Amino acid sequence: MFFLAQEGEAHNPLLPAPAELVVGTISFAIVLLLVGWKLVPQIQKTLAERTDAIEGGLKRAEEAQRKAQETLEQYQAQLAEARTEAARLREKAREEGAQIVAEMREQAQAEARRIVESAQATIEAERQQALQQLRAEVGALSVELAGRIVGEALTDQATQSRVVDRFLAELEDRTRTQEPA
Repeated sequence: MFFLAQEGEAHNPLLPAPAELVVGTISFAIVLLLVGWKLVPQIQKTLAERTDAIEGGLKRAEEAQRKAQETLEQYQAQLAEARTEAARLREKAREEGAQIVAEMREQAQAEARRIVESAQATIEAERQQALQQLRAEVGALSVELAGRIVGEALTDQATQSRVVDRFLAELEDRTRTQEPA
């Protein structure tokens, strides 16, 4: 700079002095060498570690996602199996319920038939008993009436029985012919 000032030329503020330019260039080269020798390997090492960590993280994430997908598929298979089993159990319970209802219906119908048959047998027995009592009373009345009509007492058992049977047969024939067909 001094050299330029002596010549009397005007100084350009944008251009550096040649000595400063040389010192700056040498300093820049030294800093560049130090950075390249010490700092660049550290940066490369750090970048490699980060790359490995990111790639490892991606691999771990992919592995975790694969395991999660496998687990999801297993759960879905188990869920489908459980649903199938539940449907099978519901169907089995429905069938058993229908079978129990059918059995109970059969038992109820059998019990109803037994009760009806018992009632019919009781009614028939009572009817027969009433019929026998009625025949005995009608027979006694018939014998007495016949004895009054004939004018003699029908004391003979065989005669009484014949008269009563004939009278009841005639009475039954009359009731049958009077009933509408």
